[in-house]
Amino acid sequence: MIVRAYRETYGMNTVITNCSNNYGPKQHDEKLIPTIIRNALNGNPIPIYGDGKNIRDWLYVLDHCKGIDLVYHAGKTGEVYNIGGKNERTNLQIVDRICTILDEMVPRHSESNNRHSEQSEESSYKELITFVEDRAGHDRRYAIDATKLENELLWRADENFDSGIVKTVEWYLKKYGIDK
Repeated sequence: MIVRAYRETYGMNTVITNCSNNYGPKQHDEKLIPTIIRNALNGNPIPIYGDGKNIRDWLYVLDHCKGIDLVYHAGKTGEVYNIGGKNERTNLQIVDRICTILDEMVPRHSESNNRHSEQSEESSYKELITFVEDRAGHDRRYAIDATKLENELLWRADENFDSGIVKTVEWYLKKYGIDK
């Protein structure tokens, strides 16, 4: 509203962008994807709010940056552009995909149930999923329609969710000093 007010009042050359949920390297540790990765690697419960069916559209951070840059340089003054990833997923789908990637890259081992065996058996990070009470007022779904940006400025995301989440997991593995 402040940007719009300055545009109307002072004639400033402005553009506005809105985006869907970002993910990728360097995201704050409290966010969903870093929390899933960190807790899984540490063998801690992976908390999922409510039934895990909350839906979000996910946008790889570098695609968001490219969208902002394009709008800044080529957007029509005074316009609003949505930047979205076309990657709607439930929280359960997100955690399932991350756990699958981790299972492949850095298999989890649990102690065998046989007391006489000193071997460990592979187990899935999915076993760490824990449902917790949902937050009050937690939106069930939100997504964004980037059609205007795609049609007017020919913007397209370079990453789909499957390619972007692998890059994200690999970045966090390096951050935590884990060899795959």
